[in-house]
Amino acid sequence: MTRMVVTGAAGFIGSNIVKGLNERGIDDIIAVDDLTQGDKFRNLSDLKIADYVDADLFYDLFAEGFFGRVEAVFHEGACSDTMEADGKYMMDNNYTLSCGLFNACEERGSRLMYASSAATYGGSDTFRETPEFERPLNVYGYSKLLFDQRMRRELGNDFDGMRTRKGRQVVGFRYFNVYGPREQHKGRMASVAFHQFNQFEAEGKVKLFGDYGGFGPGEQKRDFVFIDDVVAVNLWFLDHPEKSGIFNLGTGRAQPFNDVATAVVNALGAGSNPPFDTASAAAAGLIEYVPFPEALRGKYQCYTQADLTALRAAGCDHVFADVQTGVARYMAELSA
Repeated sequence: MTRMVVTGAAGFIGSNIVKGLNERGIDDIIAVDDLTQGDKFRNLSDLKIADYVDADLFYDLFAEGFFGRVEAVFHEGACSDTMEADGKYMMDNNYTLSCGLFNACEERGSRLMYASSAATYGGSDTFRETPEFERPLNVYGYSKLLFDQRMRRELGNDFDGMRTRKGRQVVGFRYFNVYGPREQHKGRMASVAFHQFNQFEAEGKVKLFGDYGGFGPGEQKRDFVFIDDVVAVNLWFLDHPEKSGIFNLGTGRAQPFNDVATAVVNALGAGSNPPFDTASAAAAGLIEYVPFPEALRGKYQCYTQADLTALRAAGCDHVFADVQTGVARYMAELSA
């Protein structure tokens, strides 16, 4: 049976990858995480795994071959708090640990698929997987970029997505704004859709930032990608072991935060017939705009849109859900 490892397995993306593997009949999965935040166990409680290993123990054991033959490692474990100021902690977790894992995968003959981030682009207005557009705004984005750069140095021309590597597959995914089930433990780092669900349930309205960065209230745009699409692309690369490289994982479609808010309002039963648009939802008091936080000034991406050229050139033709479709599905799951 094929053995897989998922790090960050009790987290948002990791647990959904475990779920996606289970749906394929794969349950020989080593789940790796740190359950200091104990309520994260809920993300694994309905899933099938072979074993759970604490993150403090796993990496040395894996390097020593303790787990036997492992086909692929989905490395989703990281500190993903973009406001974390402790650079040493961030680099230890997101860079140094990942370098060791890469070395162990090469030694053990395991494929590596790892979480990079759109935060590597930071202040750029172009989101293409080449160095001239990589301008991180915080140490989180830099920690992810540095590991991408390390992979480029290690693998050279074998890491452009179009050649078969001499060694095992290595794929980095630059996740854009992912939302969907199993993110409830993330607190303030959960998606805007999750926070708006809770706001609407508590107050009968949702909140968005006002004008900032040359964008009107709620008009800052992000590439919002539904978690099911993220899992589907990860599994596409599992099915195509000859493909290596760094790839954007977003929809290729920037949509304003207003679209998310309007989709939430309509999905949660406040919609009219026809459904509210943003202006009518705001006029009805269902969307409220709040001042942009001082703590985020200069550290906030007002616009992101994944360039999918490399992903499509690699042969992945997955069709991504738009905000209206994905948020409606997510609200239905949260309301169940």
